[in-house]
Amino acid sequence: MSDRFSLTFTARPEHIDANGHVNNTVWVRWMEELAVAHWDAHAAPEHREAYVWVVTRHEIDYRGNVTEGAEVTGETIIKDGPRGARFDRHYEFRDAQGKALVRAKSTWAMVDKASGRLLRVPAEVAAPFLPRSDRTD
Repeated sequence: MSDRFSLTFTARPEHIDANGHVNNTVWVRWMEELAVAHWDAHAAPEHREAYVWVVTRHEIDYRGNVTEGAEVTGETIIKDGPRGARFDRHYEFRDAQGKALVRAKSTWAMVDKASGRLLRVPAEVAAPFLPRSDRTD
């Protein structure tokens, strides 16, 4: 159980834009990869089978950038429980020296795979991702 999850990413040639930096769309893709990996690592198998998530909103602050070959560590943090079908994730990407490069927040909505409809996030689905102080276990 963890409200935090991290991965390391390397800026490859295809990630670099005309300015010589990682393109904004790549940061968004890395945010999604973090969120999906976190879900896959901590959600119960029956929940992974029954539900999917879609993004309804992104807020991104760019504070720096990296060039080809650089490694960044991305961390996703869940600070609060869900509200209805929606669950916010916070992200922070840091370079090898620990400097914050990108901070973001995404709102994800849970979708029932069988019906294709938004679904209020059940407590047992949220539990593995909640901050320790919000858990009932």
